[in-house]
Amino acid sequence: QVQLVESGGGLVQAGDSLRLACAASGGTFSYYGTGWFRQAPGKEREFVAGISRGGVITYYADSVKGRFTISRDNTKNTLYLQMNSLKPEDTAVYLCAADPKRGYRDYVGYNYWGQGTQVTVSS
Repeated sequence: QVQLVESGGGLVQAGDSLRLACAASGGTFSYYGTGWFRQAPGKEREFVAGISRGGVITYYADSVKGRFTISRDNTKNTLYLQMNSLKPEDTAVYLCAADPKRGYRDYVGYNYWGQGTQVTVSS
């Protein structure tokens, strides 16, 4: 059983940067593909980025491509999301997830989830 805990969210202005982290415990982190999702009030959970177990292959939503970078450090059991050039529409709760069973973009297939961290971008 893997536990995931996100950190790094906050209130920033448009154009600013944030770096989110997701610390994993209770399992072998390097066994699992991982991803970041976000959910805004009244909206469905949305794929943001995914990364393979070894960190070689990455996936991004079109809305964040070129602005966000996903990475992982398996020696520290930690997943990261570097977010640059933030926009008000990036405002959401950001959640990390592990062990996708239906592809990285499908949130239904992930076995493990964190509780989320709030990111608010003011204009």
